[in-house]
Amino acid sequence: MTTLQTTILSTPAGAFTALHDGDGVLAAGFTTDPAALRRLLPAVRRDDPVAVETHPGAVATALAAYFAGDLAAIDDVAVAATGTAYQQRAWAALRALPPGAPVSYAQLAARTGSPTAARAAGSACGRNPTAVVVPCHRVVRGDGALGGFAWGLEAKRWLLDHERRHLASATPASPPTRPRAPVRRQPAGPRS
Repeated sequence: MTTLQTTILSTPAGAFTALHDGDGVLAAGFTTDPAALRRLLPAVRRDDPVAVETHPGAVATALAAYFAGDLAAIDDVAVAATGTAYQQRAWAALRALPPGAPVSYAQLAARTGSPTAARAAGSACGRNPTAVVVPCHRVVRGDGALGGFAWGLEAKRWLLDHERRHLASATPASPPTRPRAPVRRQPAGPRS
């Protein structure tokens, strides 16, 4: 059993919580309740003790910078979420999406190397346990409508607007295009 650290941030889109360990972020979303994120963990991790981070660590610092407008701040945050091989490919493709340029589920599927797997791409977005760090909010329906978002469409709309607003004010000398930390591959755990 490993103690998980929890980071809770106040953001303009609502409270945001991340559960992480020494390997990376395991779950994250717009909630004040770390227990709400436990359902996103693999069964073997759901009983791990949780400690509130008393000093901002690297995850908290990166997330705070992202919400303040440094859109590339989350690029180096390690992700330790579990998922199927396809979900891991889709989440890696999501991390490669630049902010402010949403793609459709079909376009995401093509980026995974499975151009006819739009439903699987949508499912991978829906099962993404690490919102914002793996930016599934950057995927919209083919007609441009928002589609879904586990933490609510208002939060998704805010994230997309936030990224557009900060890209518009970014200088050409500082585009948010750093390579992103890979999603660590782990076997899929049972989901409820």
